[in-house]
Amino acid sequence: MGRFSFPMAQGRAEALGEIHARPFALVGKSRVIFQLAFLTDGGSVVDHAVLSELARARGLATPGRDAAHFAMGWGQGTLRWERHTEFSTYFWDAPAPASFGDGLDTHPFGDQFSPPGSLIAGVRLEVRPDSAATQAALDSFDPTSLCLSDVKDGQALIATDFRQDGDGLTRILVIDKGMTDAGRGAVVQRLLDIETYRTLAALGLSLARSLSPEMRRIEDGLTKITQGMKTGAREHADTLLADITALAAELEANAALSLYRFGASRAYYNIVRERIASLNETGQPGFETIGAFLEKRLAPAMRTCQSIEERQANLSRKLSRATALLRSWIDVELERQNSALLSSMNRRVKLQLRMQQTVEGLSVAAISYYIVGLFGYLAKPLDGLGLPIKAGTLSALFVPVAIGFTWMVVRSIRKHHDIEDSSEDANKS
Repeated sequence: MGRFSFPMAQGRAEALGEIHARPFALVGKSRVIFQLAFLTDGGSVVDHAVLSELARARGLATPGRDAAHFAMGWGQGTLRWERHTEFSTYFWDAPAPASFGDGLDTHPFGDQFSPPGSLIAGVRLEVRPDSAATQAALDSFDPTSLCLSDVKDGQALIATDFRQDGDGLTRILVIDKGMTDAGRGAVVQRLLDIETYRTLAALGLSLARSLSPEMRRIEDGLTKITQGMKTGAREHADTLLADITALAAELEANAALSLYRFGASRAYYNIVRERIASLNETGQPGFETIGAFLEKRLAPAMRTCQSIEERQANLSRKLSRATALLRSWIDVELERQNSALLSSMNRRVKLQLRMQQTVEGLSVAAISYYIVGLFGYLAKPLDGLGLPIKAGTLSALFVPVAIGFTWMVVRSIRKHHDIEDSSEDANKS
């Protein structure tokens, strides 16, 4: 059968490769495993620089800048690096020391290691075969928070108290009762994920606690504003609107700050629950399982984050309603002012019309006076012609004619101007 040459859909290779992106590492019967998770504060550039320095120190080629995971031999184990959305993990395994919790002579995370960011989670996990010495190691855990459970149908016993040792690492003991290398690798990876993601999920709680006083202050401010609105102090609507706008801006800024963190906490919490479910724990008499222990502590933290989100949403709606009411107050006041302004303008227009009519009347009288005067000058020479009618009589008879003619001319001019104004208004419309 010949080779297919079909065009490949964009992203197909990435989609197919994603299922193999995080394979379980094969873990031997007696191993100690360190995994450190660092927030990538400086971005992928810093993370790549740290990893490249580690590779060069071992005489290996540096990984590509777009690499999401990388592995290299280190001592008697393997150092594995993996990049995630906001953090990266460094995983290293080695033969377990003589006793649980003993120190190691060498490991990759000594003075030569430069962290790419702040440490968010660290785990020291030891896989040991079932023996009397291993069972005795259970006494090193804090009995008040010791979690003990069987997994994989009794093929392994898991113990941890979620407390940190002198290096700041959470100690976990896996007592092997007959697992395969792949089975041990699956259990180890799930336990590492649980510790890493439960810490990341808890980041939302610290943000929620820091936002709670701010939320309370905004709520108090809104209560004060609404009480002021209740008293009907509409003359201060502009001041109230400015205050409520400032509160809304502060609330939206806090909501934008917490949007990603709370969303990420929910996602990490779901991952923790999925990993716990995949362990399929069976409790030991007198001890809590990991799932029960974490659920009692993580669930309230997640509910606190959810409560802050709901308070933000409810407060945003209340601020919007109060703002709308204040704006309606201001709109009503503006309409009242506009109505008063229009009434004032109407009165001024009527007054101007009266003044115009008065001026027109005076203008007719004045123009008629000058016309009659000019007519009188023209009529005076007629007295010398011996006509039966005198010039004064002619002037007197001409007065109504002059007034009527002048009035008609002024009226015609005013009508012409009115027509021009109406045309201009129509063109503007």
